[in-house]
Amino acid sequence: MIHPLPASIDETLALLGSGGYVAGRDLATVLYLALKLERPLFVEGEPGTGKTEIAKVLSATLGRRLIRLQCYEGLDVSSAVYEWNYAGQMTAIRLAEVQGQRDRTLIESQIFSERYLVKRPLLQALEPQVEGPPVLLIDELDRADEPFEAFLLEVLSDFQVSVPELGVIKAARPPIVIITSNRTREIHDAIKRRCLYHWVDFPDAARELAIVRRKVPGIGERLSREVVAFVQSLRSGDLFKMPGVAETLDWAQALTALDTVSLSPEAVQSTLGVLLKYQDDLAKIRGGEVERLVAEARSAAE
Repeated sequence: MIHPLPASIDETLALLGSGGYVAGRDLATVLYLALKLERPLFVEGEPGTGKTEIAKVLSATLGRRLIRLQCYEGLDVSSAVYEWNYAGQMTAIRLAEVQGQRDRTLIESQIFSERYLVKRPLLQALEPQVEGPPVLLIDELDRADEPFEAFLLEVLSDFQVSVPELGVIKAARPPIVIITSNRTREIHDAIKRRCLYHWVDFPDAARELAIVRRKVPGIGERLSREVVAFVQSLRSGDLFKMPGVAETLDWAQALTALDTVSLSPEAVQSTLGVLLKYQDDLAKIRGGEVERLVAEARSAAE
């Protein structure tokens, strides 16, 4: 079902909530402005804090197509924007030769047409959609090589791409663009100038508790409070990789699946690998440290 864009910050907050995303008013404000001004939204933050989920929820709640460009080292135009169906073109050339065609200009005009154009995510996002402009998710831009950012400038500035053989392809209406970064490297200022910006931080205890209860409906009230208190304490420590909200949810689901009613050192020790993903971090939390954190979590949950 297609829904209109939110007309206020409160409606944006309600829209995210209807999709199961527990957002703060600061995120709702910048997202509302991005939708209202038709500007890309550049979202940075630690892994697992819900950046990608913003685009997914927008797609679901607005009834728009989600087009995802997952960035990686070596990503180039042929994978992100377009490429030609070379096998199809060669077949067409051979067929033309068999049929006796000798006009090179005519043959070129035929093989360099949209029929043989393979559209990748950035070009797909510029096409008109029945349900309205799609949601274009450019995920983890920091994983791509720096030169790739230059390919994005034309798209983010004018919502168009240049295909030398066909000319400029421009969107009738701009897509809704969400760009995410885990900040493993700095993104060039030229990209950021074309976007609105928001930093997604780890949630405070109250919001994380709301997220856990929303996403893990079978969890007990006491266990949910203890899980959040435990994770909040972990994040205040010296870990190589802080657990994100995604890890909190995974851990809460794992404990619920084990019919855990309340945290115990034994339950934590046996499931800690769901929450922490590096051996050095696991080693720091073993033994007496687990007992201390469990005791603090129980106390905070009372």
